[in-house]
Amino acid sequence: MRIIRSRAGQVPSERRTATFSGEVWADGVLQAADGVAVNNVFFAPGSRTYWHSHERGQVIQVVSGLGLICAEGDQAQAISAGDTVWTEPGVRHWHGGGPQTFMLHLATSLGATTWHEPVADEEYAAARIDGDG
Repeated sequence: MRIIRSRAGQVPSERRTATFSGEVWADGVLQAADGVAVNNVFFAPGSRTYWHSHERGQVIQVVSGLGLICAEGDQAQAISAGDTVWTEPGVRHWHGGGPQTFMLHLATSLGATTWHEPVADEEYAAARIDGDG
């Protein structure tokens, strides 16, 4: 057993740019322990991950806000505070803030993450949340 103490205020948040579009910040909770990485990730409106997949899957728990998630070949879906999403191993997907809303989620990634190309602006623009104008 291992207790992971909060590092709030002790370690600066990290701006993510290499595999994300827009303004994205992350706070590492648990980094690569036994093939598991846990991060709090804050997405500003319009920001998102690149297409990616996880060797053994991913669990996303939306802590605050309203965002989008999309598996390859499907329509993007809205996710909001209180939602939990299981993405199966190897499924290419992306997730991020809504066009006009931020989202904070806790992401638990299992195994290696394989990063692909950015989500095109046109793809993201086609993903709508009810009430977006």
